Amino acid sequence: MRLLVDREVPEATRLTPAGERILTAASTLFYEQGIRAVGVDTIAEVADVTKKTLYDRFGSKDRLIAAYLERRDRMWHEFLDEQLAARRPATPEEVILALFAALTDWVAGARNGCGFINASVELAAPDHPAMPVIVGQKQWMRAEFEAQARLAGLADPSELADRLLILHEGALVTYRVAAMPHAPEVAQRAAADLLAGWPRG
Repeated sequence: MRLLVDREVPEATRLTPAGERILTAASTLFYEQGIRAVGVDTIAEVADVTKKTLYDRFGSKDRLIAAYLERRDRMWHEFLDEQLAARRPATPEEVILALFAALTDWVAGARNGCGFINASVELAAPDHPAMPVIVGQKQWMRAEFEAQARLAGLADPSELADRLLILHEGALVTYRVAAMPHAPEVAQRAAADLLAGWPRG
């Protein structure tokens, strides 16, 4: 079994060595310290470039934030592909549960939880260039749950997808906010119970 929904993840932009250092530094700093807490001066210093070089490569801090989240989105999808290849789910229900199981390894050692959720809290403006990346990542998760539920012949796959997404995202929030390291495992068990009791179409 495989993932069904087109992920529409843009190709990685080819960066100069300086651009790569900037994006790598920004990605680490944004995730570990927060987007608003990190200024371009700090990013430029860590990347060993001038602010002019940063703006030449990315145009603005906002575009750099979007690039950070686009890279994180690509990493997430590559990680899911590896997880499915390793777990080899045989049914759509097993694919759904594999998406939950992947959370355990994804957040291992990542004390700040989900970078997309964190960014959505800091970037309240709906017209921020990073918002389509954040929203698109969460919409894709829901669409994949619905597609797998539909393939499995489960009743009302849209409603089921809503519930699965709430479990999935709730685990990420609880992992960080409530300092509950086993939240992904709890969510996976809850998803398994939900699937086991869900009627067929």
